[in-house]
Amino acid sequence: MRAVVQRVSRARVTAEGAIAGEIGRGLVVFLGVGGSDTPVDAEYLATKIAGLRIFEDESGKMNLAVGEVRGAVLAISQFTLYGDVRRGKRPSFDAAAPPEAARALYEHFVQQIREAGLVCETGRFQNHDASRTGKRWSGKHSAGFAEVVLTKQRQAILPSGPRFAPRRRTPVHRGCE
Repeated sequence: MRAVVQRVSRARVTAEGAIAGEIGRGLVVFLGVGGSDTPVDAEYLATKIAGLRIFEDESGKMNLAVGEVRGAVLAISQFTLYGDVRRGKRPSFDAAAPPEAARALYEHFVQQIREAGLVCETGRFQNHDASRTGKRWSGKHSAGFAEVVLTKQRQAILPSGPRFAPRRRTPVHRGCE
């Protein structure tokens, strides 16, 4: 599961020419679901995003989460986050989950955000035309630039091979004759 999270002063997404979801101050989450993703991954990302301290406190430091500023979340499905261009110039989306599985995990993610006590608006799954965020609008609507990329929980990856094997230390006996 991959998410691009943007801090915004307001945002909206349209589908078929009508507004599908709209928020004031908060976070826009573009969420991509991969073929190997599980509900545990959705829960991990929802918890991470709900607690993400990306809003400024009174001293100007990013120290507040979206709930602490009474913000909302706009979740937009975005399978293109799984675009792979390692070979050639045309992206492959083979790593993205099939639509049925992706929809279930997307909806589970949205439910987890709501269970965290946040307002969560959504676009229409597989059917959104465009999104506009406050950071792209000028003047008083700008929330300042803040964008974070998150991925699902990773397993520990440890180096292997003889070069990385732990060294055996020979004990040093001092004072022994």
